[in-house]
Order: sequence, then structure tokens, then C-alpha cells
Amino acid sequence: MAVLIRPAIKPRRRIAKRNLELCFPELSDEQRHALLEKNNQTMGMMMIETALSWWASDRRLQKRVSYQGLEHIEAALEKGKGVILLTAHFTSMEIGGRLIMLKFPCYVMFRELKNALFNAFMMRARTHHSEGIVMQKEPRAMVRALRKNKIVWYAPDQDLGKRQCVFAKFFGVQASTVIATARLAKMSGAAVIPFTPRRDEKGYYTLTIGAPLTDFPTGDDVVDAQRINDIIEHEIRQSPEQYLWAHRRFKTQPEGKGLLYKNNVEMN
Repeated sequence: MAVLIRPAIKPRRRIAKRNLELCFPELSDEQRHALLEKNNQTMGMMMIETALSWWASDRRLQKRVSYQGLEHIEAALEKGKGVILLTAHFTSMEIGGRLIMLKFPCYVMFRELKNALFNAFMMRARTHHSEGIVMQKEPRAMVRALRKNKIVWYAPDQDLGKRQCVFAKFFGVQASTVIATARLAKMSGAAVIPFTPRRDEKGYYTLTIGAPLTDFPTGDDVVDAQRINDIIEHEIRQSPEQYLWAHRRFKTQPEGKGLLYKNNVEMN
């Protein structure tokens, strides 16, 4: 699959290569190339997994997943203030969302895609399998869901420019980081619980749910954003080949846009 899609993802592959240069300067060129090749393979698997997450039966999926830390979600729900299920854009993110919803109904944060057809398919699939959709541009809807003691599946690890963002380090590089996680937690009182889906070599999945963040938020946007980035970075380092490196995570810099990708294709 990775070989078949390589021409289609060539521009994204260049972005991934640049991200790996920025995030893993300690690796040799050969080591980064090997990591890029593994990442290319997981990108191919992501397409298959997305189809499975949309159309496979619960019974089929239940045979391929194990869970670690479900008790953290259960304990948080008992407090009655909802859960922000904090994840990141892993290549297995889509199927990870479907798999966690085999155990708990969740609201899904959704950002409209440029491709209208793919957007319609994803919206329909996520609506079918989730408890509800929360549009990214409507954060109050997310707060309302949390105040009803619901779970919201949320991935804040993308560069959305400078609006409602601060700069915090991500793999040692300045990254525009949304402040919404802390703001939503403060407004709702919801627990922020890290959630990571991983696949093994045999195509089975482990969903790891961490303990709720303590002393969060602090009220300092930069400190809180840095903590979120540190948590996500820690999880990525466990299986870096399974992260979506094809996103221009560092496109917005304090000095301007696109500076770290000036020799790469300009893409969101």
C-alpha cells in the first residue's frame, strides 16, 4: 500500500522529511531515512484503517483491541464534569477513536476539510459512530457537552496560526500551540485525560489512557500549552513512526510563516 500511494503523497513526504530533521537532529541521515520509510508505511495503513473505522462491525474490531487505563475515564465521569480525551494526530487516530467508542460514547471534534467529498464521508461516519459532532469553530458546543458530563475526543496538535495560540516548544522547536485545551478545562471543570492509540506489527491495537492531569490549568497560557506539548511529545517518542509527520506543524513562527519549510511544498 505504501508503494502504491507514494506518488500521491510525495509533497507530504517532503514535509515529513523536514519535520523529522527538525525534531530528531540527534539522528543520522540514515536513521531519519529509515524512520521516514516506516512512517510512509503507516500512512498507507492509515487509509485502510480509516475505511475499517467507518465501515467495520463492532464485533470485528473488538477482536483486535486491548485497553489500558479505562478506569481513569470511569473515575472522571463519576465526578460529573466531563472528560477531554486528549490525543494527537497519530496515523491510527481515526480507528483509535472508533475503538475507544466501543467502550464509551464520545463527542468528536471536527474541522471541515477542503475536499468536499472526503469531508462528507468523514462527517457521516463520525456522526454515525459518535455521540455527536462538535465543530472546531464552535467551542461553546464543546463546553456544553462537557457540562453534560460527556466525553469529547480532542486533538490540539496542529498549527492553526497565531489566533488563540501561543508559542511553546515541541521537540525543541517553537510551535504555534492552541490554548483551547486549558481554556475549555477551566470553563467546564472537565478532566483532561491523555489517550494514545498504537498498532503492533500484527495489526492489533493498544489504547492507552493516562491519569487525569493534575494542577491544570494553571492560568498561564504558555505554561499550560507547554505541558500539553510535552505530553504529546512523550507519547510520540514511544512510536515516532506512527505519528502524522506530514502536517506542517511548524509553519507559523514568531518571525513569520513558512520559514522552516521554504524549500518544501507550501501546504497546510
